[in-house]
Amino acid sequence: MSTITASMVKDLREMTGAGMMDCKQALTEAGGDMEAAVDWLRAKGLSKAAKKSDRVAAEGLIGVTATAARGAIVEVNAETDFVARNDQFQEMVRNITALAAAASGDVAKLLAATYPGKSVSIEDQLKEAIATIGENMTVRRTAVVEVSDGVVADYVHNKVADGLGKIGVLVGLESAGDKDKLAAFGRQLAMHIAAAAPLALTPDELDAETIEKERAIYLEQAQASGKPQEIIEKMVEGRLRKEYFQQVVLLQQTFVIDGKTSVEQAVKEAAKVVGAPIQVTRFVRYALGEGIEKKQDDFAAEVAAAAGTN
Repeated sequence: MSTITASMVKDLREMTGAGMMDCKQALTEAGGDMEAAVDWLRAKGLSKAAKKSDRVAAEGLIGVTATAARGAIVEVNAETDFVARNDQFQEMVRNITALAAAASGDVAKLLAATYPGKSVSIEDQLKEAIATIGENMTVRRTAVVEVSDGVVADYVHNKVADGLGKIGVLVGLESAGDKDKLAAFGRQLAMHIAAAAPLALTPDELDAETIEKERAIYLEQAQASGKPQEIIEKMVEGRLRKEYFQQVVLLQQTFVIDGKTSVEQAVKEAAKVVGAPIQVTRFVRYALGEGIEKKQDDFAAEVAAAAGTN
């Protein structure tokens, strides 16, 4: 059986907001598995957190660029936030982002592109930057959003420079209406996406495994009511629609700009201002370091090793 440490309990409490003893029990029940412990707390109604234990911080920058009907986004990682504030690193990310649209979301294609102002590839430029700055760096991911008739709106949160920050968003809106007014609404929608972190545009785009996982949690909670199975099944499906989908599906979320209407209704209202129907076709939201497990170094052990006492 895994040893449950105070540090593990502290981390779980910070992730979920549950009590210390509840967190300890959850970790014990889950055999020390952090993600399983989060699910255990949620099933018991002790946590409403949807965070995953692997969504920890990593450093670097998100680069975003958009022009009318096409936009691109890139995540470039480094080891420390110090490097992210480095002018040389920021310039490199900006140059890489400028070429991302032509790569159409293909990291390998982007890395093979010629770096602006030089005769080397982006991949070789990264190697040169690693040697100069002294930290490992990588182009982790990239995506493109485009529309045929409309706008691609962008937004950067925690901005450190133009087009560079910790969270980046692109959202495509198709409409034959006024493009300036459409762009203004698109920016509001991009800000909403940055804040609300939807997982999909519609329920149909959600991962089936994720839905089943949520259904299992609701089922365990509903079964405690002692009601007939057919009633329990209706309760579970109702909660999926009214709770889970409204939390993670963009069009069903409450629009953060007014805090009242759904995003779907906000789109319909914006269409009246724009002068034509609006269809949200796609969005991409990158949060720096999401999904990267960052190594936790034991500084004391490093010092002891360096002193030859360990």
